Amino acid sequence: MSPKEMQIVTQPVAAVTQGDDEPSFPLYAGPAWLSYGFRPFFLGAALFAGLTVLFWIALFAGHVHVEFLYGPREWHVHEMLFGFIPALIAGFLLTAMPNWTDRLPLRGAPLLAMFLLWLAGRLLLVFPWTGGPAAAAIDGAFLVLLAAYVWREIIAAGCWDRSPIGMLVSFYACANILFHISALPGAPTDFPERFALSVMTLLLTIIGGRLTPTFTREFLVARNMAKLPEVFTPMDAATILLVLVAAIAWIAQPESAWTGTMLLVGGVATVVRLLRWGGWRTWGEPLVLILHIGYGWVGLFLIALGGTILGIGFSTANAVHLLTTGAMGAMTLAVMTRASLGHTGRQRHADRLTVAIYILVNVGALLRIFTPNLETPTILTHALLSLSALSWSGAYLLFAFHYGPYLVRPSLDE
Repeated sequence: MSPKEMQIVTQPVAAVTQGDDEPSFPLYAGPAWLSYGFRPFFLGAALFAGLTVLFWIALFAGHVHVEFLYGPREWHVHEMLFGFIPALIAGFLLTAMPNWTDRLPLRGAPLLAMFLLWLAGRLLLVFPWTGGPAAAAIDGAFLVLLAAYVWREIIAAGCWDRSPIGMLVSFYACANILFHISALPGAPTDFPERFALSVMTLLLTIIGGRLTPTFTREFLVARNMAKLPEVFTPMDAATILLVLVAAIAWIAQPESAWTGTMLLVGGVATVVRLLRWGGWRTWGEPLVLILHIGYGWVGLFLIALGGTILGIGFSTANAVHLLTTGAMGAMTLAVMTRASLGHTGRQRHADRLTVAIYILVNVGALLRIFTPNLETPTILTHALLSLSALSWSGAYLLFAFHYGPYLVRPSLDE
């Protein structure tokens, strides 16, 4: 993509997360929680993440024993990458597409069917009573149908500048299918895991890299502060290109020195890009500051992973958790809280409970990346892992508790 195309693709995201400039649709008379995709999927993802991580810790400690479709480690990885994250992607896109296309949103019974399909995938991986192939097919169908929906809306509205979004979801669906193809016969799942993690890294780099300076600029303008950050410059385009090359290299050659070097270069460029936005000036509004923190985790992940490949720094697992618990955790909650406030007619301001959510998810991420090797667990390993899980999952459970009523009730401005 050229810099201009990148700017076109990412520009509408701000309106979606703000809750502003929504197209006017016929009055919806059904249940409020099925009026827009962010409602069931954000709440479902938060509850799922919170409860699943706690269950994983009990499983790791040997307190429970369950015969999953796959082994405990594969189940944990799959459900975080292909259970939790797709729910958030669905909630975002099912809310975003009507803004981009001026077409009716998916709501009511069709939205409920999509949510139940996602939920069925989660249950069948724990209780595969349909058999392995059928369970994998049902789980894989969710992202395939989500990609089909996105492409249908793009084609119907003729908004071809949104095609990269369809490609991204399609790639993610392919990664999930590849995971099942590998895991069903007991083969390693390293490749589809790297594929999915690379797609998420690019998504955070592009979309997060658009949201963060946009909302920072808005915050500074509202307070008549000078030196506004540029939203998109050639430096931003170069950073995206470097991360893209590093991601492709990691997928293809995860242990080569070239890959490690490119990851380091991409990570440094990401940190430099972040510093240009002056996030420290947004300390007065955590709803904006959390975006800078989340994007900072992306740069740290790239640097740590590159260093690990070159023989310095964290273990690979701990480096990856800089992305999965740090960047994904902070960025998803940043978008979930802002969108939930904006789309339900509430003031976009982080109250005390929202700040507590942000603190918990970041503390959980920090504890996780400094947890010793899980292959030879010690008392310290179990203690840090448990504290990390309680903090990280607590952030999502607190979101469900605090924002759940907003998501299931009609908006204040309806």
